[in-house]
Amino acid sequence: MSATTTPVESTGDVIDLLRAQHGRIRDLFDLVMHSDGRERKEAFQALVRLLAVHETAEEEIVHPAARRLPGGDGIVDDRLSEEREAKELLSELDGMDTDDPRFLKSLDKLRMDVLTHARAEERYEFDRLRDQFSPTQLKGFAAAVRAAEATAPTHPHPGVESASKNLLAGPMVAVVDRVRDMIRDARGKD
Repeated sequence: MSATTTPVESTGDVIDLLRAQHGRIRDLFDLVMHSDGRERKEAFQALVRLLAVHETAEEEIVHPAARRLPGGDGIVDDRLSEEREAKELLSELDGMDTDDPRFLKSLDKLRMDVLTHARAEERYEFDRLRDQFSPTQLKGFAAAVRAAEATAPTHPHPGVESASKNLLAGPMVAVVDRVRDMIRDARGKD
């Protein structure tokens, strides 16, 4: 699979889907860190896209469901704070040349932050969701996550970390991001 593909996992369970995406995110970080030139640039573009759509879907679908759990507000608020910090750093990196000497150092910080965030989601949020919702509900959440990802922005937008903000700003921002991506791809440039 090339760095530019972001597979749509076929699992019916939202927890399995998101864990598989976390694995793909780890793999893309490794590819970006251990490549150079065009391969690094393409892998980083795939990473940016996957992180943007993944976080948007979590913010729109998963976090609101987790808020309904006992203690869920605190768990979700912690994850949203982490997501905002990661989006800010990702946004800086998204505008940086992947050959810039500062790029890998900043990317490594982002990698550590994102992987720590993913572990916290899996431990504190995902496991509790699996315990509290039926298999049918978890399959419904997976379908909703896929739908949210299909229309999500493809670049980070710090400050848009809630379901309501994503639903208000997301469609317009997603169109702009996707047009920008098409123009970039047509030019064969950043």
